Amino acid sequence: MMTAIRKKKHSKIGNEPIGYFFIAPFYLFFFFMVLIPIFTGIMQSFTNYDLYQTNDFVGLANYKQLLKDPVFLQAIGNTLFYSLLYIVPTMAIGLLLALLMSKESGGYKIFRTGFYLPYIISMVCASTIWLWIFDPTAGVLNQMLRAVGLPTSDWLKDPNLAMGCVVFVSIWKNLGYCMLIYLSGIKGIPNYLYEAAQIDGASKVKQFWYITVPMLQPTTFFLFITSCISSFNVFEQVNVLTNGGPLNTTTTIVHQIYLRGFTQFKMGYASAMSVVLLIMVCIITLINFKFGNQGTDTDIG
Repeated sequence: MMTAIRKKKHSKIGNEPIGYFFIAPFYLFFFFMVLIPIFTGIMQSFTNYDLYQTNDFVGLANYKQLLKDPVFLQAIGNTLFYSLLYIVPTMAIGLLLALLMSKESGGYKIFRTGFYLPYIISMVCASTIWLWIFDPTAGVLNQMLRAVGLPTSDWLKDPNLAMGCVVFVSIWKNLGYCMLIYLSGIKGIPNYLYEAAQIDGASKVKQFWYITVPMLQPTTFFLFITSCISSFNVFEQVNVLTNGGPLNTTTTIVHQIYLRGFTQFKMGYASAMSVVLLIMVCIITLINFKFGNQGTDTDIG
């Protein structure tokens, strides 16, 4: 009888129109700020729109030009290379820091705050700080190297070092966020699992591999998805630190979209680049959802 009453109340609450009123702002925002721009960009990718009077339909001409554009093809390779250098170290170091900072003592809380602080500031501010640090003449890094007698370098002008500097700034900026997410996942692991493992004589290493890692699988999946998307959309640090140079070794897809759309005013061509980026992000996301066991809770029963 009580079960029937609960089901009836739940059904009544679920059918209340007021619920749709409260969720309407999100869907309106999503429709006007996400869906409409996406469809507009797709439509403009088939035109030669240039922010002025030109807006003629050109079919697949923009996409054919992309296949012959060496700078855009290099930007795709740079974006993939950046993602490879950024995602794995950020997640690995973030997990290590989360394990080290999982204690509740006051000292650890101070360190957690210190690691998280860079994430609070904007990427433009962080990149500007490191632009000064990497300066070849007045930069702190080269001054420290000179002080100990080590060779200096023009970090952001060297084709072999520029991308590494961009990746380093990104890791430094976002490491605290990754640590915090992993820390919340670690706090959600039941203590009795570790207690049972200790009774069975499992070492700390085995507890990590057979308890911590499997229980953090949903957290790892979430961080991997968000890191993939953010790495494919990298722009601010590239624009501030190197502006795509030297020799286009750090230019990325979003950086090329910005240059073609807002400096050369080739909005149709830039829209085609955006569509290619959208397809790449969707493919990566679908692959992750296919093989990443997305969001499924690990059975602890």
